This record gives sequence, C-alpha cells and structure tokens, in this order.
Amino acid sequence: MTIEDSMLPLIAHLKHSGLLGSSAIKYGGPDELLLLSGGPASHLSKHSILCGPSRRRFIVRQPTIEPAQPHSPSQGEIHLVVQPTQLVGRIEEWKHGCWYHATSIFDETLSGLLGKLKAFCEPVPFSSQPPEGMPQRAFWSGSLAYDLLQWTQPIALQHPPQEGALLAVLWLVERFVCEAKSSGEVQAFALPGDDWADRFEQLDAAPDLAEMELLHTNPHPEASSMTDEVHERGVEIIRDSIAAGQVYQVNLGRWWEGLLHQHPSEVFQRLCQSNPAPFSAYLHAEDLGFALVSSSPESLLTSNGTRLTTAPIKGTRPRGTSPDEELALRHEMLNDEKERAEHRMLVDLMRNDLGSVCAVGGVQVERFDVEAYANVQHLVSQVAGDLDEGVTSLDALQAVFPGGSITGCPRTVVCATIDELEKRPRSFWTGSIGWFDSHSGASAWNILIRTLIAHKEKKQWFGSVAAGGGITIGSNPSDEVEEAKWKAAALRKACGWAAEEGAHLPQGALEIHNLEPETAPRALEPGRIHSDHQELAAEGCVLLIDNLDSFTQNIAHAVAGLGHTVVVHRARTPTEHQSSPLSVLISLLERLKPSHVILGPGPGTPNDSPLTMEFARKALSGELQIPLLGICLGHQAIGVAAGMDLIQTPSGPVHGSPRLIAHDGLGLFENLASPQPFALYNSLILAAVSGSDLLETSHLEATGDIMGLRHKQDLVFGVQFHPESVGSKNGIRVLGNFLKMRADA
Repeated sequence: MTIEDSMLPLIAHLKHSGLLGSSAIKYGGPDELLLLSGGPASHLSKHSILCGPSRRRFIVRQPTIEPAQPHSPSQGEIHLVVQPTQLVGRIEEWKHGCWYHATSIFDETLSGLLGKLKAFCEPVPFSSQPPEGMPQRAFWSGSLAYDLLQWTQPIALQHPPQEGALLAVLWLVERFVCEAKSSGEVQAFALPGDDWADRFEQLDAAPDLAEMELLHTNPHPEASSMTDEVHERGVEIIRDSIAAGQVYQVNLGRWWEGLLHQHPSEVFQRLCQSNPAPFSAYLHAEDLGFALVSSSPESLLTSNGTRLTTAPIKGTRPRGTSPDEELALRHEMLNDEKERAEHRMLVDLMRNDLGSVCAVGGVQVERFDVEAYANVQHLVSQVAGDLDEGVTSLDALQAVFPGGSITGCPRTVVCATIDELEKRPRSFWTGSIGWFDSHSGASAWNILIRTLIAHKEKKQWFGSVAAGGGITIGSNPSDEVEEAKWKAAALRKACGWAAEEGAHLPQGALEIHNLEPETAPRALEPGRIHSDHQELAAEGCVLLIDNLDSFTQNIAHAVAGLGHTVVVHRARTPTEHQSSPLSVLISLLERLKPSHVILGPGPGTPNDSPLTMEFARKALSGELQIPLLGICLGHQAIGVAAGMDLIQTPSGPVHGSPRLIAHDGLGLFENLASPQPFALYNSLILAAVSGSDLLETSHLEATGDIMGLRHKQDLVFGVQFHPESVGSKNGIRVLGNFLKMRADA
C-alpha cells in the first residue's frame, strides 16, 4: 500500500475502518498522534509515524510550586534552587472505554522520571522489522512542555505554570504505521498476536483528501501578548543586559491567541499544504481537551542508543521572489556577522550540551546547511557525538532540554531572563514532541516551533501561537518584531488570523544547500572528565571551575583530549554561596591535588563568583603555586584581583565572532603566528595594566583591547577569548601550551 503526498488521508481512512479513534476502542484509546515528516525526502525527512490506538498513557502535571520573589535575571539577579520539587507522573490504562489511573511514579529529574517508564514497557520486538531508524519494539511517544525546564535548569521561576497544568503526555505505542519518504511505501507494525497490522494490510488504498482553501477567515479575533512597542522594549532590555555582560543571546517570544473557528485537525491539514516541514506533528487527546499542531523544521535530539545528533537552527532570511533574489538573500545571511555569530554561539552551546554526556573527543560538527522552508530560510548545523559509558539518551535529553536555539546562552541565566521578560509559562511551545525506546535508547525529538497549542473548553477550541528570535547585541528592535511576525505568519494564517500579514512573503518548496562546516580544534588523547563530588580523588588532575557558563564542557573536552583528567567543579551554587570561598578552595586543593587550575568563563562579573576571585587572589600572591589559566570571566578575575578596572568594551560587545588577536609569541602563544583569529564572547574587558605584576601578552589587532595577561614571575595567565570555540582555529594549541607548564619548571 502506498500513498504519494502524506499520511493525512490515512487518518480518516483508519477511523472509518475501525483501526483508529473512537471506532477502535477495542484496541485502545481514541487519542491521535502523528509524527509527520513533511516536504520532499532528504536527510531530514525520512519517515513518518502514525501511532495506533494505545492502552497505556503517561501524564505529568504541574505540582504546587510557589512563584519566586520578583527579581531581574537580565540585571544579574539569579535565584537558583538547591533541590527541585518532586516531579510526579501518572500512568493511565485504557479499560472499559475510559482512561483509568493505574499508578504514579516520582523523580527529581526529567531523565529519571522518563527512565522509570521502562518498567511499564516489555522489550518485545514487533512481529515484522521496521526500517532502520524507526522503533523496533513498543515505544513511548508524545510531547514534553518547555516548562519542564524546572527539572533541567536550577532556576526558580517567577511565572511557573498553574498547579495542574499539563506538562507532558506520552503514549505506549504497541502498533504504528510507517511511511518511507523515499519510496512512499506504507507499512503497519504491531506486537506478536495483535491483528491490527494484519487488518491494516487488508485495507484498500486511502482515498485522497480534498485540498483545503489556504485562505481561511476566522471570525474570532486574535490578541497578542505584547504590542510592537513592548516587544521592541524587550529587545532593548536584552541588548542592555548583553552590554553589561549578563547574557550573550536571549530568545524572546511573543504570543497570538484567540478562539479557533475550525478543529485543530483542519488547521493541521491546511498547515501541511502551506508550510510542510520535516519534523511536523499532530497530537489530540479528546478527554484532556488538548491538541498540538506543529510544522517544525528543527530537530532537538536523535539517537540510535549510542550516537547522538542535534541540529540547531539560528539565522533567518525570507525566501526570494526569484532564484536570483533567493540566492542574494542566502549570501546576505551567510555574510551577515550577526547571523553567523548567533549561529556559531548556538553551535558552541550544543557542543557543550552533548559534551556533558559524550565520550571525550567524540563531539563534532558534521554538517552546515541553509534550509529553505515555505516562507523563510535558516542556517542549520548538525552536531553529533558518541554517548559516554554509564549514560543514556535520556540523560542526553536532560542535558539539551530545552533547546539552545529557543532559549539562548548561557542557558541557565537566559531561561530565567525569558521568564522575567515574557511573564508567562511557555507551555508546549519550544518544548518537544517525539518518541523513545526505553530499552535500546533509540529516540527522536523535535523542537516545537511553528506550533499551535489548542485547548477545548466546552465545545470551543482556543488556540495559542508563539514565535520569537534570538536577540544579540547586533539586533535591531523593529527588525526583530518583523522577524517574529513572519515566523508566525504561516501558522496564524492557517488558524484564519492575520491573512494580510506575511501575505507579501515569497513562497517556496523545501530546499537544502550544503556548506562547509566550521569545526572546533580537537585532540584525541584518552583523557577523562569527572564532575566534582566529595568522594572523588584525582591527584594530578586539571581542576576546571565552572561559572554557570554554557561552554565549560567544551573546555573540559579540549583539555581531556590532550590526555588529562579533568575535574569540573560547579561554582556559583546556592550551597557554595553559603560557604567560605577560602574553605572551598582549600578543600579542593587538598582533596584533588590538581596539577593545573582553569578558571572558566561565565555571565556577569568576576565578583559574582567568589571562588573564582579567591583562586585569582591566591595565584597572584604566590600562595597557589600551581599553573593557573583564566578564560574570559576567569581572565577578568585575575585582572580585578590585581587592581585593574573592568569596563564595558569601548568598541561594543562581541559574542560568537572571531577577531584577529596579535600576541607576543611567548608562553600560551608559543609557536603560533601572530595575529591569530580567536572567537570572542565578551561585553567587558580589562583596562590597561598599571602598577601590577601583570604583563599584557595579546591585544585585539583592530582596537588594541587587552586580550591576554601573564604574571611577571608566576605561572598565572589569562585570555579574554575562548580557545575552545569553533571560531578559534588554533585554540587547542593555546590550551596545550598551558598544560605543558609545570609548577616546578
């Protein structure tokens, strides 16, 4: 049985044939879940999955969590939590035509909770083998709300969801239909002894669905969560926060909401015609009064159980009215420093996230593309890595959720800033929908952008649509407002709203243009990375101080790849703020006896990390007697401890862009030509050295800004740039030169 265009006609056919929906209750509940890979076949669009009736469902709702006291993360006020509230999941079973509560499970992390679903899923293979990359046995599939960040990020929200709000809904899928995009072949799979797949194979071909009118007028008006003026002010607040060194990039969202004139399934059908995308989805649970309609182009995470891939999107232009105009817009995007810096920052962030669960040396950028969709074209990279021993793909989901492209960097701080500025929960927008195999670890999750969240009250559906963009120091407020509108245009039009908005945008079919990726410098010696805990003893290790940054794991992987054992100690935690930084320093040195210390980057100023400042002071006084390197914030801490002034960069912040840096060829820069391109992530710099024991070793070639320091006698060094970035071609050699130094040299 084959179909040419999509699986949408199949849904109605299966309902009519008693294999789906309310007519198939002998097999399971009437809920619907379709993971649709829209557009032409490609490395993105391979298979679609239509889930059959399920007999087991998993529901997570918001527990009672008091809102945090008002504070301003955009100005450096971060409220961290020591212990998250317990997360509760409810297992429901389909019996006698209804969903019944069977049992509940509990955990304090998202990965831990999902991991416990393994006990409710037998490892029995399907009676026939699905295609490679598809689930091979019963699997869980459904959606996770963005608001689950309360269990992946250690922040206290000022605007948490209301108690009882839906946070996740997943089904145990024991029967499904798979469409292969390359051939159009459609097959059904079920567990042994289940006649559902046999009945499917006996069906006649599904009749085609009539195409829907793309222009639909909804008589119910929409309302926006913010005016254009408020939206622009939000952009300015973020730009001010970036200039002050608190954040590097923040994704600011805006909502459009109102009553729907049609069922969400009709909105989905219209959207599939007007805006096909490879990670689209439709979810409907009638008894919950809940539906999701998504035409997403973005993959959050895929895994075969041992290898992970994420495909971050950042960088946007509209489509062109002609091939020449489209090519010009594509080149404009590729040559736009803001767009490339924004994308590079996201690639570094996702390398970091995968690095927290992947083997040393295994994380790399495999692809770099321009992907063109109905109205817009994006920059997309593919980052991959191999899972480390003792971790699972659910641990990887915990590490990357919510996706960096829809939050920003550094992630913990920007998630708090998003909460501050948007002033509402995001619900399922920028969450995820997908599937995972509890036994093999295979999984595939998208990011829910271009998504309608629909809730039914009595007989009326109410819809919410959101869109946004990554705000950087180079963002123009009015341009960001317009970008959010054209990102939301296709979905708002599918809902019957704002037919005139975005009507001028050119339309086009999905296209992929492959480019040469930027790759980070790598070393492949068999080092190890450990997170610090009290029982660990690692004499001769490299101690890396993590300052709440989103690039720390990239530094750890680079150092471990040079053959060293790295111990990452998280500073700036609530527990540590209650301790004396001197006592923490002494404990670390006595317990670990490190050969080298690296003070890592992070948001804010050095005084936000008392432990980093304590290390800097001890190093400058000669008491540390261990080679010490400060990177970005760590570099600034060395300067501040020596009495230097920390000022805003006169030429303006730079985040994610390589700059030519001239150096003295000594110490860290031995055997490196000058100048060298290194990636910067900074809004603040140290003013000129005067009256201290520090020497300037490198400068920004264009402006003379200080980019490096070293002590006159002791092995104390600082660099303002990020040697671990994909934008620092020879950064690994800087780290290698530092690690060759010994205290007794």
